[in-house]
Amino acid sequence: MGATRIFRRAERTVLAVRRAEVRVVRGPDKGRALVLGDDGATSAIIGTEADADLVLRDDTVSQRHAELRAGPLGWTIRDLGSTNGTWLGDARVIEAVLDERTKRLAVGETELAWKLLDGEIEHALADRPFGDLVGEAPQMRRTFALLEEAARSDATVLLEGESGTGKEVLAERLHRASARAAGPFVVVDCGAIAAGLVESELFGHEAGAFTGADRARAGAFEEADGGTLFLDEIGELPLPLQPKLLRALEAREVKRVGGARSRPLDVRVVAATHRRLDRMVAEKSFREDLYYRLAVIRVRVPSLRDRVEDIAPLARRFLARARPDADPAALLPPSLVALLERYAWPGNVRELRNVIERLALVGELDTAVDARPVGPPPPYHDAREEALARFERDYCLACLEAAGGVVAQAAARAGISRQMFHRLLKKHGVS
Repeated sequence: MGATRIFRRAERTVLAVRRAEVRVVRGPDKGRALVLGDDGATSAIIGTEADADLVLRDDTVSQRHAELRAGPLGWTIRDLGSTNGTWLGDARVIEAVLDERTKRLAVGETELAWKLLDGEIEHALADRPFGDLVGEAPQMRRTFALLEEAARSDATVLLEGESGTGKEVLAERLHRASARAAGPFVVVDCGAIAAGLVESELFGHEAGAFTGADRARAGAFEEADGGTLFLDEIGELPLPLQPKLLRALEAREVKRVGGARSRPLDVRVVAATHRRLDRMVAEKSFREDLYYRLAVIRVRVPSLRDRVEDIAPLARRFLARARPDADPAALLPPSLVALLERYAWPGNVRELRNVIERLALVGELDTAVDARPVGPPPPYHDAREEALARFERDYCLACLEAAGGVVAQAAARAGISRQMFHRLLKKHGVS
C-alpha cells in the first residue's frame, strides 16, 4: 500500500498521507518518537542536527543521517551518506521500502521501531498556481492552498522551512494576493540586525533615545502601516524583545524607543524561520504565547528535494530570466534535467537559481551538481570525503552570507564554536 495518494473530493483535490511512527527503542534517546504524516509533510530527517525532525544524541549518528519519505510505493528510508550507516537487520541499506513487515531499523548504534498507523491524514491541494509561482508537486500545491486561505484574511502567518526554499517570495506573493496589495510590503531580517538595534528597527525611536539617535525615526511597523510586515528569521529575535513584539501584535500599536505615547497601526504580519520554533518553545528560548500568536496560519514550505516535479520548470524560468534569448532545449537537454532532478539541493531553490544563472552566463555548472565522475566511480571513501569537503565549504559560505560576513554570527547559526568555524574556513581556503 502506498503512503500517499491524490484524489478528488467535493470539488477539491486532496492529498492523503498514510500515518506512521518511528520510535527509539535503544540508544541515548530511548522513548523519543516521531509521528509521520500528521502535518502534511511527506518527508522527515533523522540526525543529530538541531533542525532534524527526529533529533538524536547518539555520537555514532551523523548530522543528517537518513531521510524518511512517503510516496506511491509507501514510506521509504534513504541513507544520506552517513558515516556508520542505516541498517535493516544485518543489511546496510542505501534506500529501502518500510512496510507492515518492517519492525526494526538502526541508524548508527540507535535502534528504531517502525510502525504503520491506521488511517490517513487528508490535506487540500490547490488546483492552480498561487500567482505566478511554480508548483506542480503535491507538497507545493498544499502550500498554495494554505496561502489562498491566508490571502482571504488578515490572520498572522508563520512560514517554516529550510533556508533557500523561497519563504520571502511566498510572503510577498501573499501580500499581493491580499486586500492589502496596494499598501507597503516591508521586510525585516531579524537575524541580520545587531541585538541592540532590533527594537529600534521594529518600533522606531525618538531623537535622543540613545547615543547616535540624533533624530526621530519610524520603525518597520510604522513603515508597514496599511500593508504587510514580513519578519524573516523570527527565531533569531532576542528573548527580551519577544514580549514587546507580542504586545504589538495583540494591541496593534507600538511605542517608539524613548517615546511617551503609543501609535495605533493597521499591519498584517507574516513571519518566517528555518528553525523549529516548537522545539525552541520547549527549550524556553522562544516564548510560547508569541509562538501561538504568530502561528495562526502555519505553513510548512517544502524543500526542493520534496518537489522534484518542479525542478525542470523552475530551471526553465530562471534560465529565461537570466538569458531571455537562450534556447532552453539547448541549455537544458533531458540529460541535464535528469541530473538536476537527482541532486539533493541542500541550498534548495536559491541554489538551483544560482546554478542556472551560472549555466546561462558561462555555459557550465561548476558545482556539486555536476561532480559525478565519468566512467567507473572512485572508491567509496574517496568519493565521500570529496562530497563532504564540498558540503563543508558550501555550508560555511552559506552561513557567512546569511550572517552578513560576521564569523561569530555564522558560527552561531551553524551551532558550532567560533574556533571550529575558523578551522573549517582555513581548511577550505575561505578568507
